[in-house]
Amino acid sequence: MAESTLWWLAAGALIAVELVTGTFYMLMISVGLVAAALGAHAGVAVTWQWVIAALVGGGSIVVWRRIKGSQPPVAPARANRDVNMDIGEVVHVDAFNDDGTCSVHYRGARWDAVLAPEESAESGSYTIVEVVGSRLILKKTLGL
Repeated sequence: MAESTLWWLAAGALIAVELVTGTFYMLMISVGLVAAALGAHAGVAVTWQWVIAALVGGGSIVVWRRIKGSQPPVAPARANRDVNMDIGEVVHVDAFNDDGTCSVHYRGARWDAVLAPEESAESGSYTIVEVVGSRLILKKTLGL
C-alpha cells in the first residue's frame, strides 16, 4: 500500500471522528494529514511527511485559535439582539414600584420590568438590554 494511501485513510478516519464528536480540532489535524498525503504524492521522504503533517495540522490549530481569540465574545442569548428581537427596543416607564420593578406596555401586552444594576428609578424612556424569562431588564435611554 502506498504511503499516500495511509495518509488519506488517516485523514478520512479523523474526519469521521470529527463528524461523530463535533470536535473541530480533529478537522484541523486532518488538514495536516491531507498535506502529508499530498507530500507523499510529490515523493517527499517519510520523515518530512510527518513534519508536514505536524506543521500544517498544528499551524491550522494555532491560526484558528488566534482568529477565535481576536473576535469579541458573543453575548448570551438573553442579551443578544441577534437572538432576541426585544433587545434594543425602547419602552416608556410611567412609575416604578418601591422595590425597583415596574410594569410597561410593550408589543401589545403588559410586561414586568426591572432596572439594570446601577440605574436610578425615574420615569422616562428606557432601552431593553436583556430579557430574563418574561421580565425585561431596562437601562435609561440616553438622549431621550
